[in-house]
Amino acid sequence: PGGAAAAPLPEEDCMRLNPSFAGIALSSLLAIDLWASKRLGVCAGEGSAWGSARPLMKVVEVSGHGIPWVLGTFYGLCQSDSSAAREVLLNLLFALLLDLVMVAVVKGLVKRPRPTHNKMDMFVTISVDKYSFPSGHATRAALVCRFVLRHLVLAVPLRVLVVLWALIVSISRVMLGRHNMTDVLFGLVLGYALYSVVEYCWLSPLNAPALFALW
Repeated sequence: PGGAAAAPLPEEDCMRLNPSFAGIALSSLLAIDLWASKRLGVCAGEGSAWGSARPLMKVVEVSGHGIPWVLGTFYGLCQSDSSAAREVLLNLLFALLLDLVMVAVVKGLVKRPRPTHNKMDMFVTISVDKYSFPSGHATRAALVCRFVLRHLVLAVPLRVLVVLWALIVSISRVMLGRHNMTDVLFGLVLGYALYSVVEYCWLSPLNAPALFALW
């Protein structure tokens, strides 16, 4: 009847019409992330604001890629004639492989697409590299930075250079348009945390004699 009161909406419809504060805040943060990341992608293409710096940024990209790090560490491990150096290199190899696995797992679970302004001309990509979250370069940069500063005896200028390298690699991911800012920030946090896992599971001739017997 015309004068009858309207039936109340189902509870789930009410929830959709009245989104939570947390949901609104998250949506707003993601929108800001996408907007700011696009504005900061100044090397995303040759015609971008800093397009002339794109080749240099791609060199930085290669310096933080997993394959050169894994192959270089493995080669150093095979060539080393010092037991102390072999222990450090073996744990660095373990750290790099752990990093690759963890980043792949998170990317496969989250499946966040790359930024729309990214050019798919990245150096050596595999299946999950089509996804954006988290930045594997940022994760690796944080992990390697902590590892090197902890286990290599370096002069202060070299220690500063290691930190600068990690920061430049991370920033370059947004500048190239490869990642959004939250991808890089989470990557740095994840890499920092993964180093703690490596320290906790540190491999030595005492707890992993079979591995050290290979070299």
